[in-house]
Amino acid sequence: MSEDRFDGWKAPEINECELTKYNWLVQNKDNLELGYKTDIGAFTYINAKNHVVIEDYVQIGSHCSIYSISTIDDKEGEVILKENCRIGTHSVVMPGVTIGKNSVIGACSFVTEDIPDNVVAFGVPAKVVRKIE
Repeated sequence: MSEDRFDGWKAPEINECELTKYNWLVQNKDNLELGYKTDIGAFTYINAKNHVVIEDYVQIGSHCSIYSISTIDDKEGEVILKENCRIGTHSVVMPGVTIGKNSVIGACSFVTEDIPDNVVAFGVPAKVVRKIE
């Protein structure tokens, strides 16, 4: 992980359903746990109704959606993004999913199931394609 991209990092001010200064927003902000030195891209939406945990050094690309509740299929559950995982732009993480430590989710992926530590996964739905050595 590159410490340089986190020089001067400060936790952002998060107000309910308002864009942060980095242009991403959270619904149900009291149920969000935001780790140290996280990087969340512009226009990302996080619905934390059933709890979302974003651990330290997580990177989320722009235009992503993280849902702890889905009204389309009535699923709900905590979402956990483990330390140093990375989620590519325009990806969607559905309720009840854990993305493992150091794992990488490719751009435009639809994550419906847990992703283990130290893997690369992508697709619709996202599938593990290789381990990270």
